[in-house]
Amino acid sequence: MADKILAVKGMNDILPPASAHWEWLEQTLRTLMAGYAYRNIRTPIVEPTGLFVRGLGEVTDIVEKEMYSFEDRLNGEALTLRPEATAGVVRAAVESNLLYDGPRRLYYIGPMFRHERPQRGRYRQFHQVGAEALGFAGPDVDAELVFLACDLWAQLGLSGITLEINSLGQPAERQAHRGALIEYLSDHMDLLDDDAKRRLHSNPLRILDTKNPAMQDVVNGAPQLMTYLGAESVAHFNGLRALLDGAGVAYTINPRLVRGMDYYNLSVFEFVTQDLGSQGTICAGGRYDGLIEQIGGKSAPAVGWALGVERLLELLKEQGLLPEQPVPDVYVVVPSAQAGRQAASICRALRKAGADVQMHAATSQGQGSMKSQFKRADASGAAWAVILGDDELANGQVACKSLRVSQEQRMVEIADLATWWQEVRT
Repeated sequence: MADKILAVKGMNDILPPASAHWEWLEQTLRTLMAGYAYRNIRTPIVEPTGLFVRGLGEVTDIVEKEMYSFEDRLNGEALTLRPEATAGVVRAAVESNLLYDGPRRLYYIGPMFRHERPQRGRYRQFHQVGAEALGFAGPDVDAELVFLACDLWAQLGLSGITLEINSLGQPAERQAHRGALIEYLSDHMDLLDDDAKRRLHSNPLRILDTKNPAMQDVVNGAPQLMTYLGAESVAHFNGLRALLDGAGVAYTINPRLVRGMDYYNLSVFEFVTQDLGSQGTICAGGRYDGLIEQIGGKSAPAVGWALGVERLLELLKEQGLLPEQPVPDVYVVVPSAQAGRQAASICRALRKAGADVQMHAATSQGQGSMKSQFKRADASGAAWAVILGDDELANGQVACKSLRVSQEQRMVEIADLATWWQEVRT
Protein backbone atom coordinates (compact mmCIF):
# COMPACT_ATOMS: atom_id res chain seq x y z
CA MET A 1 0.00 0.00 0.00
CA ALA A 2 1.36 3.42 -0.95
CA ASP A 3 2.04 6.03 1.69
CA LYS A 4 -0.79 8.47 2.28
CA ILE A 5 -0.44 11.93 0.77
CA LEU A 6 -1.56 14.43 3.38
CA ALA A 7 -2.79 18.01 3.07
CA VAL A 8 -0.28 20.81 3.52
CA LYS A 9 -0.09 21.83 7.17
CA GLY A 10 -2.35 24.79 7.78
CA MET A 11 -4.37 24.18 4.60
CA ASN A 12 -7.41 22.30 5.78
CA ASP A 13 -10.15 20.27 4.16
CA ILE A 14 -13.66 21.47 4.98
CA LEU A 15 -15.77 18.34 5.29
CA PRO A 16 -19.36 17.48 6.14
CA PRO A 17 -20.89 18.15 8.58
CA ALA A 18 -18.76 21.30 9.16
CA SER A 19 -19.19 22.41 5.54
CA ALA A 20 -22.90 22.94 6.20
CA HIS A 21 -21.99 25.70 8.67
CA TRP A 22 -19.85 27.35 6.00
CA GLU A 23 -22.72 27.23 3.50
CA TRP A 24 -25.13 28.67 6.05
CA LEU A 25 -22.79 31.53 6.95
CA GLU A 26 -21.97 32.30 3.32
CA GLN A 27 -25.67 32.44 2.43
CA THR A 28 -26.32 34.75 5.38
CA LEU A 29 -23.54 37.02 4.15
CA ARG A 30 -24.74 37.02 0.55
CA THR A 31 -28.26 37.96 1.64
CA LEU A 32 -26.95 40.77 3.84
CA MET A 33 -24.67 42.12 1.09
CA ALA A 34 -27.58 42.18 -1.33
CA GLY A 35 -29.59 44.14 1.22
CA TYR A 36 -26.91 46.84 1.14
CA ALA A 37 -26.65 46.69 -2.68
CA TYR A 38 -23.12 45.22 -2.67
CA ARG A 39 -22.47 43.03 -5.72
CA ASN A 40 -20.22 40.00 -5.93
CA ILE A 41 -16.75 40.15 -7.51
CA ARG A 42 -14.46 37.13 -8.00
CA THR A 43 -10.78 37.67 -8.65
CA PRO A 44 -7.97 35.14 -9.28
CA ILE A 45 -6.17 33.60 -6.32
CA VAL A 46 -2.86 34.21 -8.15
CA GLU A 47 -1.77 37.77 -8.89
CA PRO A 48 1.46 39.47 -10.00
CA THR A 49 3.77 39.77 -7.00
CA GLY A 50 4.25 43.45 -7.74
CA LEU A 51 0.58 44.11 -7.01
CA PHE A 52 1.06 43.29 -3.34
CA VAL A 53 4.53 44.83 -3.02
CA ARG A 54 3.19 48.09 -4.42
CA GLY A 55 -0.20 47.99 -2.76
CA LEU A 56 0.57 46.61 0.71
CA GLY A 57 4.03 48.15 1.13
CA GLU A 58 7.47 46.54 1.02
CA VAL A 59 8.04 46.88 4.76
CA THR A 60 5.02 44.94 6.01
CA ASP A 61 4.90 41.55 7.65
CA ILE A 62 2.80 40.20 4.79
CA VAL A 63 5.25 41.16 2.04
CA GLU A 64 8.42 40.52 4.04
CA LYS A 65 7.51 37.20 5.66
CA GLU A 66 4.18 35.70 4.72
CA MET A 67 3.54 35.70 0.97
CA TYR A 68 3.61 32.51 -1.07
CA SER A 69 5.54 33.82 -4.06
CA PHE A 70 7.07 31.87 -6.93
CA GLU A 71 8.41 32.24 -10.44
CA ASP A 72 6.32 30.95 -13.32
CA ARG A 73 8.41 28.19 -14.89
CA LEU A 74 7.16 28.99 -18.38
CA ASN A 75 7.82 32.71 -18.61
CA GLY A 76 9.64 33.69 -15.41
CA GLU A 77 6.79 35.95 -14.23
CA ALA A 78 6.80 36.68 -10.48
CA LEU A 79 3.49 35.46 -9.08
CA THR A 80 1.95 35.29 -5.60
CA LEU A 81 -0.98 33.48 -4.02
CA ARG A 82 -3.14 36.34 -2.79
CA PRO A 83 -2.53 37.13 0.90
CA GLU A 84 -5.54 39.49 0.92
CA ALA A 85 -8.14 40.53 -1.63
CA THR A 86 -8.43 44.32 -1.57
CA ALA A 87 -5.45 44.88 -3.88
CA GLY A 88 -6.86 42.34 -6.35
CA VAL A 89 -10.32 43.92 -6.28
CA VAL A 90 -8.79 47.32 -7.00
CA ARG A 91 -6.62 45.85 -9.77
CA ALA A 92 -9.73 44.31 -11.35
CA ALA A 93 -11.66 47.57 -11.07
CA VAL A 94 -8.83 49.51 -12.72
CA GLU A 95 -8.20 46.92 -15.43
CA SER A 96 -11.90 46.64 -16.33
CA ASN A 97 -12.65 50.35 -15.86
CA LEU A 98 -15.45 49.49 -13.43
CA LEU A 99 -15.75 53.07 -12.18
CA TYR A 100 -16.34 54.61 -15.62
CA ASP A 101 -20.01 55.25 -14.88
CA GLY A 102 -19.83 55.91 -11.14
CA PRO A 103 -18.92 54.37 -7.78
CA ARG A 104 -19.23 50.65 -7.07
CA ARG A 105 -20.14 48.59 -4.02
CA LEU A 106 -18.53 45.14 -4.24
CA TYR A 107 -18.03 42.09 -2.04
CA TYR A 108 -16.00 38.89 -2.25
CA ILE A 109 -15.80 35.51 -0.54
CA GLY A 110 -12.77 33.29 -0.98
CA PRO A 111 -9.47 31.77 0.16
CA MET A 112 -6.30 33.74 0.99
CA PHE A 113 -2.79 32.43 1.65
CA ARG A 114 -0.13 33.47 4.16
CA HIS A 115 2.93 31.53 5.20
CA GLU A 116 2.72 31.70 8.98
CA ARG A 117 2.60 29.33 11.92
CA PRO A 118 -0.85 27.70 11.97
CA GLN A 119 -2.85 28.31 15.14
CA ARG A 120 -6.45 28.54 16.27
CA GLY A 121 -8.42 30.62 13.79
CA ARG A 122 -5.29 31.43 11.78
CA TYR A 123 -4.21 29.15 8.96
CA ARG A 124 -1.96 29.20 5.91
CA GLN A 125 -5.01 28.92 3.70
CA PHE A 126 -7.79 30.93 5.28
CA HIS A 127 -10.99 32.46 4.01
CA GLN A 128 -12.21 36.02 4.02
CA VAL A 129 -15.37 37.90 3.20
CA GLY A 130 -14.85 41.51 2.26
CA ALA A 131 -16.93 44.54 1.34
CA GLU A 132 -15.33 47.28 -0.77
CA ALA A 133 -16.92 50.62 -1.67
CA LEU A 134 -14.98 52.26 -4.52
CA GLY A 135 -15.44 55.90 -5.50
CA PHE A 136 -17.10 57.17 -2.30
CA ALA A 137 -15.33 59.95 -0.39
CA GLY A 138 -17.50 60.78 2.59
CA PRO A 139 -17.72 59.32 6.09
CA ASP A 140 -21.29 58.19 5.34
CA VAL A 141 -20.00 55.13 3.49
CA ASP A 142 -17.41 54.48 6.21
CA ALA A 143 -20.36 54.36 8.60
CA GLU A 144 -22.40 52.24 6.18
CA LEU A 145 -19.72 49.57 6.25
CA VAL A 146 -19.67 49.62 10.04
CA PHE A 147 -23.46 49.27 10.08
CA LEU A 148 -23.22 46.36 7.64
CA ALA A 149 -20.92 44.49 10.02
CA CYS A 150 -23.09 45.38 13.04
CA ASP A 151 -26.14 44.02 11.23
CA LEU A 152 -24.25 40.79 10.59
CA TRP A 153 -23.45 40.34 14.28
CA ALA A 154 -27.10 40.99 15.12
CA GLN A 155 -28.42 38.53 12.53
CA LEU A 156 -26.04 35.85 13.80
CA GLY A 157 -26.96 36.56 17.42
CA LEU A 158 -23.36 37.31 18.43
CA SER A 159 -22.56 39.24 21.59
CA GLY A 160 -19.47 40.72 23.19
CA ILE A 161 -18.10 42.29 19.99
CA THR A 162 -16.65 45.76 20.47
CA LEU A 163 -15.76 48.37 17.86
CA GLU A 164 -12.48 50.31 17.90
CA ILE A 165 -11.89 53.25 15.55
CA ASN A 166 -9.05 55.63 14.73
CA SER A 167 -7.93 58.03 12.02
CA LEU A 168 -4.62 57.70 10.20
CA GLY A 169 -5.05 61.07 8.55
CA GLN A 170 -3.44 61.86 5.21
CA PRO A 171 0.12 61.02 4.03
CA ALA A 172 1.54 64.49 4.83
CA GLU A 173 0.09 64.34 8.34
CA ARG A 174 1.48 60.87 8.87
CA GLN A 175 4.86 62.07 7.63
CA ALA A 176 4.98 64.83 10.28
CA HIS A 177 3.95 62.32 12.95
CA ARG A 178 6.50 59.85 11.60
CA GLY A 179 9.36 62.24 12.21
CA ALA A 180 8.25 62.89 15.78
CA LEU A 181 7.73 59.17 16.36
CA ILE A 182 11.20 58.25 15.10
CA GLU A 183 12.76 60.90 17.32
CA TYR A 184 10.83 59.68 20.37
CA LEU A 185 11.57 55.98 19.77
CA SER A 186 15.24 56.71 19.09
CA ASP A 187 15.44 58.25 22.55
CA HIS A 188 14.17 54.93 23.95
CA MET A 189 16.24 52.61 21.78
CA ASP A 190 17.27 50.43 24.72
CA LEU A 191 13.60 49.50 25.27
CA LEU A 192 12.87 48.44 21.67
CA ASP A 193 12.89 44.81 20.58
CA ASP A 194 14.67 43.66 17.44
CA ASP A 195 11.54 43.92 15.29
CA ALA A 196 10.93 47.50 16.40
CA LYS A 197 14.54 48.48 15.75
CA ARG A 198 14.30 47.04 12.27
CA ARG A 199 11.15 49.03 11.56
CA LEU A 200 12.25 52.26 13.21
CA HIS A 201 13.14 54.09 9.99
CA SER A 202 11.14 52.04 7.49
CA ASN A 203 7.69 51.75 9.08
CA PRO A 204 7.67 53.20 12.62
CA LEU A 205 3.87 53.44 12.76
CA ARG A 206 3.67 49.65 12.88
CA ILE A 207 5.72 49.66 16.10
CA LEU A 208 2.67 51.13 17.84
CA ASP A 209 0.81 47.90 17.06
CA THR A 210 3.33 45.69 18.86
CA LYS A 211 2.05 42.86 21.03
CA ASN A 212 5.30 42.72 23.05
CA PRO A 213 4.34 43.34 26.73
CA ALA A 214 7.79 44.73 27.48
CA MET A 215 7.23 47.60 25.03
CA GLN A 216 3.77 48.71 26.15
CA ASP A 217 4.94 51.56 28.38
CA VAL A 218 7.17 53.11 25.73
CA VAL A 219 4.43 52.75 23.11
CA ASN A 220 1.82 54.30 25.41
CA GLY A 221 4.03 57.35 25.78
CA ALA A 222 4.66 57.82 22.05
CA PRO A 223 3.34 60.86 20.14
CA GLN A 224 -0.21 60.23 18.94
CA LEU A 225 -1.07 60.65 15.29
CA MET A 226 -4.41 62.24 16.19
CA THR A 227 -2.61 65.41 17.33
CA TYR A 228 -1.05 65.84 13.88
CA LEU A 229 -4.31 65.66 11.90
CA GLY A 230 -5.38 68.64 9.83
CA ALA A 231 -8.83 70.18 9.80
CA GLU A 232 -10.17 68.04 6.91
CA SER A 233 -9.02 64.78 8.47
CA VAL A 234 -10.51 65.76 11.82
CA ALA A 235 -13.78 66.71 10.11
CA HIS A 236 -13.93 63.34 8.34
CA PHE A 237 -13.30 61.48 11.60
CA ASN A 238 -15.85 63.58 13.48
CA GLY A 239 -18.32 62.95 10.68
CA LEU A 240 -17.91 59.21 11.14
CA ARG A 241 -18.28 59.54 14.89
CA ALA A 242 -21.45 61.60 14.53
CA LEU A 243 -23.02 58.97 12.26
CA LEU A 244 -22.11 56.16 14.67
CA ASP A 245 -23.42 58.17 17.61
CA GLY A 246 -26.63 58.93 15.74
CA ALA A 247 -27.19 55.23 15.07
CA GLY A 248 -26.43 54.25 18.66
CA VAL A 249 -23.32 52.24 17.69
CA ALA A 250 -20.89 52.12 20.60
CA TYR A 251 -17.17 52.45 19.89
CA THR A 252 -13.82 53.17 21.49
CA ILE A 253 -11.19 55.46 19.96
CA ASN A 254 -7.94 53.50 19.91
CA PRO A 255 -5.04 55.81 18.95
CA ARG A 256 -2.76 52.77 18.50
CA LEU A 257 -4.99 51.19 15.86
CA VAL A 258 -2.89 51.41 12.69
CA ARG A 259 -3.70 48.32 10.53
CA GLY A 260 -1.10 46.18 8.81
CA MET A 261 -1.11 47.49 5.24
CA ASP A 262 0.43 50.73 4.00
CA TYR A 263 -2.54 51.70 1.84
CA TYR A 264 -4.84 52.85 4.67
CA ASN A 265 -5.64 56.51 5.39
CA LEU A 266 -8.27 58.42 7.39
CA SER A 267 -10.81 56.06 9.02
CA VAL A 268 -9.66 52.67 10.27
CA PHE A 269 -11.64 50.29 12.48
CA GLU A 270 -11.65 46.82 14.02
CA PHE A 271 -14.32 44.62 15.57
CA VAL A 272 -12.82 42.71 18.49
CA THR A 273 -13.94 39.89 20.78
CA GLN A 274 -12.46 38.55 24.00
CA ASP A 275 -13.79 35.04 23.32
CA LEU A 276 -11.00 33.92 20.95
CA GLY A 277 -7.91 34.66 23.01
CA SER A 278 -5.08 36.41 21.19
CA GLN A 279 -6.86 36.11 17.82
CA GLY A 280 -9.53 38.57 18.89
CA THR A 281 -9.96 40.67 15.73
CA ILE A 282 -12.74 39.20 13.59
CA CYS A 283 -13.36 42.09 11.17
CA ALA A 284 -11.17 45.04 10.24
CA GLY A 285 -10.85 47.67 7.58
CA GLY A 286 -10.79 51.33 6.76
CA ARG A 287 -10.29 53.90 4.05
CA TYR A 288 -7.64 53.53 1.32
CA ASP A 289 -8.07 56.58 -0.88
CA GLY A 290 -4.67 56.35 -2.59
CA LEU A 291 -4.66 52.69 -3.61
CA ILE A 292 -6.59 52.98 -6.88
CA GLU A 293 -4.15 55.56 -8.25
CA GLN A 294 -1.21 53.63 -6.80
CA ILE A 295 -2.22 50.56 -8.81
CA GLY A 296 -2.50 52.58 -12.01
CA GLY A 297 -6.04 53.90 -12.07
CA LYS A 298 -7.48 57.36 -12.02
CA SER A 299 -7.46 58.77 -8.48
CA ALA A 300 -10.61 57.77 -6.59
CA PRO A 301 -11.45 57.26 -2.91
CA ALA A 302 -12.28 53.85 -1.45
CA VAL A 303 -13.12 52.14 1.83
CA GLY A 304 -13.74 48.54 2.86
CA TRP A 305 -13.42 45.78 5.42
CA ALA A 306 -12.64 42.07 5.58
CA LEU A 307 -13.60 39.40 8.09
CA GLY A 308 -12.07 36.00 8.71
CA VAL A 309 -14.54 33.17 8.10
CA GLU A 310 -12.67 30.65 10.27
CA ARG A 311 -12.55 33.07 13.20
CA LEU A 312 -16.19 33.99 12.83
CA LEU A 313 -17.20 30.31 12.82
CA GLU A 314 -15.01 29.76 15.89
CA LEU A 315 -16.80 32.61 17.64
CA LEU A 316 -20.22 31.26 16.67
CA LYS A 317 -19.20 27.87 18.04
CA GLU A 318 -17.87 29.44 21.24
CA GLN A 319 -21.18 31.22 21.80
CA GLY A 320 -23.28 28.16 20.88
CA LEU A 321 -24.83 29.81 17.83
CA LEU A 322 -24.06 27.36 15.04
CA PRO A 323 -27.24 25.93 13.50
CA GLU A 324 -28.20 22.28 13.64
CA GLN A 325 -26.95 20.13 10.81
CA PRO A 326 -29.32 19.76 7.84
CA VAL A 327 -31.10 16.43 7.58
CA PRO A 328 -33.27 14.91 4.83
CA ASP A 329 -37.01 15.07 5.16
CA VAL A 330 -37.54 11.55 3.81
CA TYR A 331 -35.43 8.39 3.79
CA VAL A 332 -36.53 5.94 1.10
CA VAL A 333 -36.15 2.31 2.21
CA VAL A 334 -35.45 -0.04 -0.72
CA PRO A 335 -35.73 -3.67 0.48
CA SER A 336 -35.02 -5.39 -2.84
CA ALA A 337 -33.44 -5.01 -6.25
CA GLN A 338 -36.93 -5.14 -7.75
CA ALA A 339 -37.98 -2.13 -5.61
CA GLY A 340 -34.79 -0.39 -6.64
CA ARG A 341 -36.06 -0.16 -10.20
CA GLN A 342 -38.81 2.25 -9.08
CA ALA A 343 -36.90 4.00 -6.30
CA ALA A 344 -35.30 6.71 -8.43
CA SER A 345 -38.57 7.88 -9.99
CA ILE A 346 -40.35 7.91 -6.61
CA CYS A 347 -37.50 9.94 -5.09
CA ARG A 348 -37.65 12.42 -7.96
CA ALA A 349 -41.38 12.85 -7.51
CA LEU A 350 -40.90 13.60 -3.80
CA ARG A 351 -38.11 16.07 -4.52
CA LYS A 352 -40.29 17.79 -7.11
CA ALA A 353 -42.90 18.18 -4.37
CA GLY A 354 -40.32 19.97 -2.22
CA ALA A 355 -38.94 17.19 0.00
CA ASP A 356 -35.25 16.60 0.67
CA VAL A 357 -34.86 12.90 -0.01
CA GLN A 358 -32.11 10.39 0.78
CA MET A 359 -32.46 7.10 -1.08
CA HIS A 360 -30.99 3.93 0.32
CA ALA A 361 -28.52 2.48 -2.17
CA ALA A 362 -26.62 -0.78 -2.25
CA THR A 363 -23.01 -0.84 -1.07
CA SER A 364 -20.25 -3.31 -1.78
CA GLN A 365 -21.80 -5.44 0.97
CA GLY A 366 -25.16 -5.57 -0.83
CA GLN A 367 -28.61 -4.05 -0.39
CA GLY A 368 -28.80 -4.47 3.38
CA SER A 369 -31.61 -5.88 5.50
CA MET A 370 -34.76 -3.96 6.40
CA LYS A 371 -33.45 -3.68 9.96
CA SER A 372 -30.15 -2.16 8.84
CA GLN A 373 -31.93 0.20 6.45
CA PHE A 374 -34.21 1.47 9.23
CA LYS A 375 -31.13 2.05 11.37
CA ARG A 376 -29.70 4.18 8.58
CA ALA A 377 -33.02 5.96 8.17
CA ASP A 378 -33.10 6.80 11.87
CA ALA A 379 -29.45 7.90 11.87
CA SER A 380 -30.07 10.20 8.89
CA GLY A 381 -32.35 12.39 10.99
CA ALA A 382 -35.19 12.13 8.48
CA ALA A 383 -38.70 12.69 9.81
CA TRP A 384 -40.25 10.10 7.51
CA ALA A 385 -39.39 6.76 5.95
CA VAL A 386 -41.01 5.80 2.65
CA ILE A 387 -40.84 2.02 2.29
CA LEU A 388 -40.91 0.45 -1.14
CA GLY A 389 -42.21 -3.04 -0.42
CA ASP A 390 -42.58 -5.33 -3.43
CA ASP A 391 -46.22 -6.20 -2.69
CA GLU A 392 -47.17 -2.58 -2.07
CA LEU A 393 -45.45 -1.44 -5.25
CA ALA A 394 -47.36 -4.05 -7.20
CA ASN A 395 -50.54 -2.31 -6.00
CA GLY A 396 -49.22 1.15 -6.84
CA GLN A 397 -48.59 2.04 -3.19
CA VAL A 398 -45.80 2.72 -0.69
CA ALA A 399 -45.74 2.72 3.11
CA CYS A 400 -45.03 6.08 4.78
CA LYS A 401 -43.82 5.82 8.38
CA SER A 402 -43.16 8.64 10.84
CA LEU A 403 -39.73 8.24 12.46
CA ARG A 404 -39.84 11.08 14.98
CA VAL A 405 -43.19 11.87 16.60
CA SER A 406 -46.26 9.69 16.21
CA GLN A 407 -44.71 6.52 14.72
CA GLU A 408 -47.81 6.40 12.50
CA GLN A 409 -47.64 4.43 9.26
CA ARG A 410 -50.06 4.52 6.39
CA MET A 411 -50.30 3.38 2.84
CA VAL A 412 -50.15 6.08 0.15
CA GLU A 413 -50.81 5.78 -3.54
CA ILE A 414 -47.64 6.53 -5.52
CA ALA A 415 -49.59 8.99 -7.62
CA ASP A 416 -50.62 10.82 -4.41
CA LEU A 417 -47.14 11.15 -2.85
CA ALA A 418 -46.88 14.85 -3.67
CA THR A 419 -50.22 15.51 -1.97
CA TRP A 420 -49.20 13.39 1.03
CA TRP A 421 -45.99 15.37 1.43
CA GLN A 422 -47.78 18.72 1.31
CA GLU A 423 -50.07 17.45 4.09
CA VAL A 424 -47.40 16.10 6.45
CA ARG A 425 -44.79 18.82 5.91
CA THR A 426 -47.06 21.36 7.60
